[in-house]
Amino acid sequence: MFVYNDYREKPTGEYLKMHRWDTNFIMILVLNVIFIIILFKIIDFADRKIKNQIKLSESNSPLLRFMPVVMKLVKAVLIFLALTGFLQSQGYSVSSILTGFGIGGIAVGMAAKDALANFFGSFEILSDHVYKIGDYVKVNDVEGWVEDITIRSTKIRDLDNFLINVPNNLAANAIITNVSRAKKRFLNITFGVTYSTDNEKLKLAQQILRDTAIEHKEINNEFTIAIHNLGDSSINIRFRGYVKSGSYDKFLRVRGEFYQTVIEKFRAANIDFAFPSRSIYIESDNTKIEN
Repeated sequence: MFVYNDYREKPTGEYLKMHRWDTNFIMILVLNVIFIIILFKIIDFADRKIKNQIKLSESNSPLLRFMPVVMKLVKAVLIFLALTGFLQSQGYSVSSILTGFGIGGIAVGMAAKDALANFFGSFEILSDHVYKIGDYVKVNDVEGWVEDITIRSTKIRDLDNFLINVPNNLAANAIITNVSRAKKRFLNITFGVTYSTDNEKLKLAQQILRDTAIEHKEINNEFTIAIHNLGDSSINIRFRGYVKSGSYDKFLRVRGEFYQTVIEKFRAANIDFAFPSRSIYIESDNTKIEN
């Protein structure tokens, strides 16, 4: 007959300590994971709201392309912070890790300096609404229509139909003129009439300009007409006003119609346009010769 002793070793202090450490480790890990998941849900919700707001203002905005990149960067930063915080709470020194990331970040930053500058430059352009696709802009010496805005550059189609890539870091620091954002266009036209034009016709010429501007629906009623100066071969009458539209094509059309109407009315009223000319006077001088 065999007798078995029911022997069970009592847990030691070290064992209990390890057990508590494992329990705390798992609890903190689970809490961090839950916290990160909640933050990701909040970020995704904010991402959807921002995209909807952007689509309401501009359905095809290039800013929509940057949102996934920005959100991934935000999530990566949150994961890094949560990881370093978790390791720190478990007694690990994260200073060496942070130092390593700092040195690595400096090296990556130096290598990708232009790429990062272009990325932030494009973000500045889009967030400030400097221009959008389809706008006619002047960026330093480059002038044309914006065809695309990418993370690296802005593609501009110039008047010669050449496609020009302007790096976004240069565009962000350049003087940009957005011609498409003009609400009205300035008309500054000078009409030169001959010096033989009498006083009544001078007044009539100014009245013709006034009536033509008022009759045209696309010209703003606030304008100025006056004799500007006396040129070498003409009396110059200047018209200064605005076309109601900011469109350059409409500006060209309205200006051409204004010219056409004024020319027809001047000719009908026998008001002559001056052209470069020079009058030469020969003066004869009778000289007496005394002996």
